[in-house]
Amino acid sequence: MPAPTDSEASVVIWRSAMLAGSETFIRNHGKALSGWRPTFLGATKVHSQLADETDTIAFPDTPEGRRAFLRLRLTGESPRLRALLTRLRPRVVHAHFGGDGWLISGSAAELGVPLIVTLHGHDVTRQPDTPGVKGLRYRRNLRSVFDRATAILAVSEHIRDKALLRGADPAKVRVHYTGVWIPEAAAPVEPHWDVAFVGRFVAKKGVEDLITALALQDGRRPRALLIGSGPLEEKMRAYAAELGVDATFLGVRDTATVAREVARSRIFVAPSKTAPDGDSEGLPTTIIEAAALGVPTVSTRHSGIPEAVVDGVTGLLGPENDAAVLALNIARLLGDDQLRQQLGAQARSHVSTHFDLREQSRRLEQLYAEVTG
Repeated sequence: MPAPTDSEASVVIWRSAMLAGSETFIRNHGKALSGWRPTFLGATKVHSQLADETDTIAFPDTPEGRRAFLRLRLTGESPRLRALLTRLRPRVVHAHFGGDGWLISGSAAELGVPLIVTLHGHDVTRQPDTPGVKGLRYRRNLRSVFDRATAILAVSEHIRDKALLRGADPAKVRVHYTGVWIPEAAAPVEPHWDVAFVGRFVAKKGVEDLITALALQDGRRPRALLIGSGPLEEKMRAYAAELGVDATFLGVRDTATVAREVARSRIFVAPSKTAPDGDSEGLPTTIIEAAALGVPTVSTRHSGIPEAVVDGVTGLLGPENDAAVLALNIARLLGDDQLRQQLGAQARSHVSTHFDLREQSRRLEQLYAEVTG
């Protein structure tokens, strides 16, 4: 890849694993930049539907590459990564997640390149509380990246507060919502699913609460669609079968398929909660994407979710880890077409105002310009 010319404003977008299928928010923000030339840089290549041949990979899957990456992980230093950044000549490095920010912070600091780090959730909730030497090392690295970063972005007010508790300088931290594409208003489609869920099958997503809530519905069981995969998938499939829930598990699907199926759903459900290990959400992008399609959300008062779902206005919220209340809110929206349509329209208006990808990317570009003077 040729180095950018002096006339180009170049930003390196860094994620150590480039790029997991669930991290569309990273790819989308880079693609939406208009005044800056993005280079997607990863330590290692992930084979997913988001992988792109134009991505730059610092450490190929070879014995030498693996040794070099291990050195970076252990020491935070890498001549290979520093040389690569020198060739790319970015004006800004934008890293996603605190741990990944630390991995590239040493090279950025040596080259005098401003570093922006976006915090998404577990990087300031679960990971700092890891017990033993591993947790001690992570907390040390997090403090280091907080010191080295020129600016720190939090995906919600909740994550901003967590960052401050972990020692981030308040003058550096600002909230920057993850944006989504707002599609043109489309004619209503006949719903095929009653309930849609999209996300990883991990504890913090609350899939078990969703299946329990579906089983608590009186009369006809709602038709539920669950898209995603993860370590709890097989357990949740078995649990749904045990309770006799009408649930279709699609596994991982591409962005277009997800949007099409969510648009064909009456409501979107995101029963997020704090996992037993302390992991929590930042602000699930799936909620914002559903709202952009005019689909209201039933969710929980967890992390940054109330910043995207206004209770009684754009959706319904209940306490986390409460399947009974979740069941009542699902039943309320499924049983009231007028309320559901009203909340869906207001949800779309809300995210168009606060979470439009073009506007959020424009603000990113303003920040890039600010940190580069």
